[in-house]
Amino acid sequence: MPPSRRPLGAAPRTAKAAAAATTTGTVVAAYRRHWAVLRDDGALVACVLKGRGATIAAGDRVQVASGDGGGVIEHVLPRRNLVYRSDAHRAKLVAANVTLVVGVVAPDLAIDLELLDRWSVAAEAEGCAFVVCANKSDDPAFAGFLPRLAPWQRLGYGVIAMSAKHDASLLRARLLGEHAVLVGQSGVGKSTIVNALVPAAGARVGEVSQALGSGRHTTTESTLHRLPDDPSGGWIVDSPGMTQFALAHLEPSAIPAAFVDLRPWLGRCRFRDCRHDREPGCAVQEAVARGDVARHRVALMRTLVAQSEAARRPGR
Repeated sequence: MPPSRRPLGAAPRTAKAAAAATTTGTVVAAYRRHWAVLRDDGALVACVLKGRGATIAAGDRVQVASGDGGGVIEHVLPRRNLVYRSDAHRAKLVAANVTLVVGVVAPDLAIDLELLDRWSVAAEAEGCAFVVCANKSDDPAFAGFLPRLAPWQRLGYGVIAMSAKHDASLLRARLLGEHAVLVGQSGVGKSTIVNALVPAAGARVGEVSQALGSGRHTTTESTLHRLPDDPSGGWIVDSPGMTQFALAHLEPSAIPAAFVDLRPWLGRCRFRDCRHDREPGCAVQEAVARGDVARHRVALMRTLVAQSEAARRPGR
C-alpha cells in the first residue's frame, strides 16, 4: 500500500508548527468540566482539559491548543499560589496566582467576625496581602459597625470604608496592579463592588455563560474580571458567598506562623514541640497573659491545627 501523500503545497506539521498553534491565556471562570480562558490575544475560548487530575482555578495561566469548537488546556503554568477553603471532606477552589485577599463585610448582616480571622490566615499562609473592605457606609448602622473592625487594624491590616453604590475609588486605588480575590458572606455587596470597579462585568459574565454553553453563570463559581484602564494588568475575582471558611488543607505546622500576632513569639517557647496550650514556658501564652496577643486568636489557631491534623489521620 503506497504511503499517504500530503496535498500539493501542504507543509508538514512539525513540532515547531504544533507549538505555534498553542497559545497562553488566563482562566476566568469554570462550569462543571469546562473552563473559560481569556487568551492573551483577547479571545474568550471555552476549553476542556487534556487528561485528568489537574487542579484549575480562576487566575491560572494555561497553555491552550485549538480544538473542535473551542480549546484544550494542555498545561497549567507554574503558579504563585492556590487559595482555597477546605475541611476534612471537601476542598473548594477560590483562585490561583493571588496577591491580595479582600475580606468584604457590611453592617446589615449578622456577621461572624471569626471569618475575618480565617480569611487573614488563609491570605498569610499563601503569601498574600489582606485588607478589609467595610461596604455600605451609607447604612445608618455603619457608624456603630466600623469600630468592631479595630482589632484587624491593630494587626496591621487596612480597613477601607466605602459604599460601592456611590464611590469605589478607595478600593480601586488599592487594587491597581494586584491579582485580588473578594471573599465574603452573601449579601455584603461583592457583586455590586465588582460592577462598580468593572462596569462591563455583567456583559462579561453573559459572554462567559455563552462560551461555556451553560446558559447562566453566576457567582456559584469564582469569576475573574480584569480591571479596566489598569496598565499593570490587575484583576479581581468575585467568589461565591460563604458562611464557612475551613482551612484543613493547610499543614498543621504552617498554621501558627499564618497568625501575624503570634509570629514574634514562635520559637521562644521552652519546648520545641510546644502546642501553645498549657505547657510551661510557653511564650505565646505568656504574651496572652500580658495582653500582647488576644486569647481568642490563640484558641482559633489551636482549632485550625486540630482540624488539619484530623483531616490527615488515616482512615478518617
